[in-house]
Amino acid sequence: MKVLLIKDVYKLGHAGDIKRVADGYGRNYLIPQRLAILATPGAQRMAEGIRSKANARRTVVNEEMATVAESLKDLTLQFASKAGDTGKLYGSITTEMLAEAIKEKTGNAIDRHQIVAQPIRSLGEHVARIHLTVDLTPEIKVVVYREGEAAPGTEVVESETSKKKSAKKEEVAEQPAETSVNEPVVETDVEAAVEEPAVVEPVSEAVVDEAPEATVVDVEDTVPGETPEGVEKGE
Repeated sequence: MKVLLIKDVYKLGHAGDIKRVADGYGRNYLIPQRLAILATPGAQRMAEGIRSKANARRTVVNEEMATVAESLKDLTLQFASKAGDTGKLYGSITTEMLAEAIKEKTGNAIDRHQIVAQPIRSLGEHVARIHLTVDLTPEIKVVVYREGEAAPGTEVVESETSKKKSAKKEEVAEQPAETSVNEPVVETDVEAAVEEPAVVEPVSEAVVDEAPEATVVDVEDTVPGETPEGVEKGE
């Protein structure tokens, strides 16, 4: 069936466009949601007026949402989740969880219906689109890692920090010590600085008084009746 879009429809077209769609899609979704009407000859004559009004309205909305789109550009969300050995999650990361994470990280309230992504059920990197307007659909990255493990990127940051610290230490170690300009440089005579060992004088031997040698008296030379000098008289 052919329908005339009266509002912009993501991945289908802009307001004022005439599109051929499946009957079920047109009758069960587009027309009940007032996104389109049957493209009758009378409706087709209204297409240009609908298109011009939609273009003016789209320009205003795009300007208003440009700041939001910029804040979502290159945004990365990380989720820790329990998973089996094959990487399959015990559960899933839903669009509602993504919307809450976006609001927490950027402050922008995004309706979960604006997030174009299937429920995430495996570890790794995934991409989700945010449908702000038909012209503004920024992509965000969703990283799911195993619960209990370090978040991706943490190890790299720590490694880079460690390398910078090591390089700084090596630079400081290699840098020669600077002498202050204000302090005079005192030259030291190495040889003079080394103290000569003290000379220990030998201890002089104690002088021992020698006993006077006994006088040897020749008895034959003595006069009879006289006691020789130095010989005690016996009783």
